[in-house]
Amino acid sequence: MNSIEKIAKILRTDKDYIDSIEKRFSGITGKKGVLDEVLSQNEVLIQTRMQELGVQKNSEAKEIYDALISKIESDDRRIFEALGNPNCRVVADCQKIAEVAKKVVNPEKGFFLKLDKARELLIKEPPKQVMSFLGYTSASEMLQKEDLLEIFSALRIVEGSEWLNGVFFKQYEKLTPEDFEEREVQVIALSEKWNRESEKFVLKKRHNISHLKELGVVFIVPAMLGISGEILRMFVLIMHYLYEIPFYSKIFKNIASNKITFTTNFTSLLRGDVIDRHFPDSDRSLWLVVQRYLAKDDENDWRLFFPHVNPEALHWLKAEESLARVGSVLDGFSAELLFWKDLSWVGDFFKNETGHDILVSFNVVDTVMSLVKQKEMIKYLYHHEEAFWNQIYAAYFGREDLENKSREYLLQGYFEI
Repeated sequence: MNSIEKIAKILRTDKDYIDSIEKRFSGITGKKGVLDEVLSQNEVLIQTRMQELGVQKNSEAKEIYDALISKIESDDRRIFEALGNPNCRVVADCQKIAEVAKKVVNPEKGFFLKLDKARELLIKEPPKQVMSFLGYTSASEMLQKEDLLEIFSALRIVEGSEWLNGVFFKQYEKLTPEDFEEREVQVIALSEKWNRESEKFVLKKRHNISHLKELGVVFIVPAMLGISGEILRMFVLIMHYLYEIPFYSKIFKNIASNKITFTTNFTSLLRGDVIDRHFPDSDRSLWLVVQRYLAKDDENDWRLFFPHVNPEALHWLKAEESLARVGSVLDGFSAELLFWKDLSWVGDFFKNETGHDILVSFNVVDTVMSLVKQKEMIKYLYHHEEAFWNQIYAAYFGREDLENKSREYLLQGYFEI
């Protein structure tokens, strides 16, 4: 099997796509044998990591998968102990985890909705369920006594999506660039009073962290799922959001230069719109910009098999690189966490017990999410697949160009090379 066929198999795509990419990109850049080198790097990274895990080259897929899971559990224990055995049901312990993650990432300032404007939105469309839960009859009184960002975060937990999308977020359609300002990204742990209300949210999401792009906030719900790898997962997810928020903030600032299209573009970004149409044949290489993990909803979505870049995978890549620095901030066990560096796009086929080829992802997010779902025997692969598409593009044009194209063409939904 040659490189083109192997990559097409890994990505579950048509080998003609990969073949046309190689011909077009080689002609433009003058680089030869790039896809051969990509596969060579993939193999080297897998072999070195398998040696570290003490797994033989001819091992079955389950043995490799189990070794990766054990590595996650081991690293999670190290982080847990270095943090002083935190209880994530306690706000102070959650905030400690958040501060370490923020220190590692050190996110730049962003362009976010003014706090006074956010307060005005809540007063115009009072969140009745949140107010009822807290015992208030007026939004003004609530905002005098409660933390604004905590209330905004609680909307995602307490209020139904029908009201949020059909009523509250409709107000966003009247926002203007003047309603935004530059300020720091914040990571907050919600107070314990939201614990009971957040149970359904946490069970549905399978994690206790979310974010508000428009306000530049990452919020943590004090809760524990009681699953191995929980602290490590929290770290990586917080860091992911600390990269994602500035990425979108730069786009917010760019679109603010055109007041006529600002609102339409801003709401599109918050919805996570992805282009959904086929394109006519062209002698150029056409790439979609897919800002969501489409496989979460439909693993056979046609856009997953079409050449594309995915900024989400870029945020995860940066988070994985930052994971190696967590140890240096805590107690110096970075060498152990370096295991996961450079593995976002790495994976290959290994035989299962019946002799069939099974794709094993070495991506830390796929591994930790597989651990979360282990009892249901669900194995995650889609973070790896999306990162692999990014890797192919970056192998020719570099990571900086990949990020620039992702940001520049995200709203258009595609670009041509």
